[in-house]
Amino acid sequence: MIVPEDWDVSLGERCRRVNKICEEAKDAQKVALVSIHNNAAGNGGWMNARGWSEYVYRNAGWRAKQLAQLLYAEAERFSLQGNRSVPACKYWEAGFYILRNTRCPAVLTENLFQDNKEDVGFLLSDYGKQTIVDLHCNGIRNYIAQQCD
Repeated sequence: MIVPEDWDVSLGERCRRVNKICEEAKDAQKVALVSIHNNAAGNGGWMNARGWSEYVYRNAGWRAKQLAQLLYAEAERFSLQGNRSVPACKYWEAGFYILRNTRCPAVLTENLFQDNKEDVGFLLSDYGKQTIVDLHCNGIRNYIAQQCD
């Protein structure tokens, strides 16, 4: 966990922490980052956008893409689907700071929408919380298992 604090930590500091772990591991490919978020569609009030999605950096290597695909497979297994047309590769590409400025394979997940009433109800439920935890743990576990093959 790179942000144990109860306050916001800058993106630059988060990247510095991840890259320090990569440096200590002596091989950034032995480290993986999953940056976990909730999405939002508007500036107040309930919105219609909903669903699960994930991103890798535009120039991501195959390991980041593999991790993304394994996480998406778990999201699908738990019946969480994208809020729009899902690419065949099962992830979207973006230039997000945390993805662009870390040395290891990195994925950013958007775990439903914090301004969609149904998504919020799911996220606040015990089942919803456990689902989000399980899909990330299972996806990461599957990624590690494939790296060890």
